[in-house]
Amino acid sequence: MGERCAWCGSDPLYVAYHDGEWGVPERDPRALWEKLVLDGFQAGLAWITILRKREAFRAAFAGFRPEVIAGWGEAEVARLLADPGIVRHRGKIEATIGNARAFLALEARGGFAPFLWRHVGGRPVQNRFRSAADVPAATPLSARLSRELQAAGFRFVGPTIVYAFMQAVGMVNDHLVTCPAHERVAALA
Repeated sequence: MGERCAWCGSDPLYVAYHDGEWGVPERDPRALWEKLVLDGFQAGLAWITILRKREAFRAAFAGFRPEVIAGWGEAEVARLLADPGIVRHRGKIEATIGNARAFLALEARGGFAPFLWRHVGGRPVQNRFRSAADVPAATPLSARLSRELQAAGFRFVGPTIVYAFMQAVGMVNDHLVTCPAHERVAALA
């Protein structure tokens, strides 16, 4: 049995996220949307920062219910900008409201989850990286998905954010082959 991916360090919250969530194939559309939003908020920050604030984000953003958030306006933006429990960034907050609308439009046109998963043929890509240095920050696939998300009206979905999202929701298995989670996640495909 090898060692878990080094990026999670020894922080118990990060280790639990690595062991139980990261790379596990997610197909629930609302859960996928929440993760995409949180990855957008993570831009420029460490993921552990967002992970530590995730419950506050869930409370501030109405449980990440896009049908609620899509109707928000300036009053809700002002409320969120005053909330010390979340990352207070006007552009990211406004993007979340717009992304809720884009999510609902994709849901109405065949579903958000099928839209995402068709990019990998419905099955997670099983990478076999041996070193963290081998894991890319973005790929041609994440660039293509990023362009399609942007065309659908999403913001804060550049190729690097999208690749981190793809890793997190199990569209790609980027646990190192030396990590015990690699085979466990691969078996879920």
